Amino acid sequence: MSLDALIIALSDNPLLLILAIPLASAGFLAVLPGWRLASWLNIAVSGATFAASLSLFVHRPPDTRLLFIDDFNIYLVALTTFVGFTTAIFSAGYIAREADSARLSDLHLRFYHSMYQAFLFTMLLALTANNTGVMWVAVEAATLTTVLMVSLYRTREAIEAAWKYFILYLAAQPVMGDGADAMAWTLLITQAARFHPDLLNLAFVFLLVGYGTKVGLAPLHAWLPDAHAEGPTPISAVLSGLLLNVALYALLRFKMLISANPDTLAPGPLMILMGLSSLFLSGFMLYRRGDIKRLFAYSSIEHMGLITFAFGMGGPLANFAGLLHMTMHSLTKSGIFFAVGAITQNAGTKRLIEIRGLTVSHPVLGWTFAIAVLAIAGLPPMGVFMSEFLVVSSTFARQPLLAVPLIIALLVAFAALIMRLQAMIFGAPPPAPHQPHGRQSALGTVLAYTPLLLHVGLVVVAGLYLPEPLVKWFEHVAKLLG
Repeated sequence: MSLDALIIALSDNPLLLILAIPLASAGFLAVLPGWRLASWLNIAVSGATFAASLSLFVHRPPDTRLLFIDDFNIYLVALTTFVGFTTAIFSAGYIAREADSARLSDLHLRFYHSMYQAFLFTMLLALTANNTGVMWVAVEAATLTTVLMVSLYRTREAIEAAWKYFILYLAAQPVMGDGADAMAWTLLITQAARFHPDLLNLAFVFLLVGYGTKVGLAPLHAWLPDAHAEGPTPISAVLSGLLLNVALYALLRFKMLISANPDTLAPGPLMILMGLSSLFLSGFMLYRRGDIKRLFAYSSIEHMGLITFAFGMGGPLANFAGLLHMTMHSLTKSGIFFAVGAITQNAGTKRLIEIRGLTVSHPVLGWTFAIAVLAIAGLPPMGVFMSEFLVVSSTFARQPLLAVPLIIALLVAFAALIMRLQAMIFGAPPPAPHQPHGRQSALGTVLAYTPLLLHVGLVVVAGLYLPEPLVKWFEHVAKLLG
């Protein structure tokens, strides 16, 4: 294909452009000398990817056997590119301070932005893949790219997951025939009622375990606290705000297949069980965390458990609440990690007991962080409160007995967050603080605070007002999810 033909193809199909920008940028940034220039290019290409994703709302490309856009994944693509863009902005200031303090090696600095773009590409590919095999490869690749960014995050061999998809292929092949058609979502969903129910059941159970691990659901959550605690904080923001959503999205696609076959087991009870288990485990673990990043890692487990619980309940209201909570959690938790990155660099430590009086020592950061914590704890009028209220309301209406443990788990987590963070935000500053990590320039302050203030502002506004088109979209997708 000539260069002119490639340019025409990309301009005619925004989905190809959305994938091409981060993929090409990852290769270019890998060989680009100078991490300062790479930081600005990382922002530019992330912004371009976000702009390209918005064009999908105007021009939706036709489906192919490898890629597709529908009413479900279009919103997740936009959310992923938006958080990817704001995190790239935060990364520029964060990485500059890490480099100044010599806490990152030259090799890490060189490949950080390259791996960041590779990470965005693999997540976007997973969200838009119209093929179960491509989705599997993309999710595993997203996991593997974190190896270079999170030192303690290790994945099992990707080949171990392949047989789970082979089971699904065996269920589809007698109906769909051989080849790519037996792995295309747009075709699978139309014929799922004819698939062998026992094979579908087996595939879903194993996929629930596989993707449940990547979502961070208990008892498959062990990797998540380590990944957050040891990796660069911007990576914690995209891990918590984006990668967990991608894994849950994949699981929900399989749930749609199961739900379309009347002879399969009901996926809801399994998801409810794992969701409640995650809520209780994370709620109690929050009381004993001494590391601020591990604390919010367990908070992520809590909220992914709540989202999984909502989708397990199913129905228009619970699914609406789950979709809304995915959005609110992504915005709030990534914003919290922006604040945590600035806090730990200023304090020179991640230990909660050694971080005190943020509203006194850093008023703008401290008060913004306080609002973000109240938001993620579920207090009104924040957007997280709205989605949690809808989950509880829908549960009370359909399964009142399930609402009791759900409310208890939410209260346990709420109390833990408030107890652990009260002194950190409102206490007296420590008499002998640690040396800060690197120097904070005026530009670095702008880069650190702008995405934080934007995310917190969006979450506050969402609690007070949701645009009617967004509400109608949530309602439509909630019906599709069953």
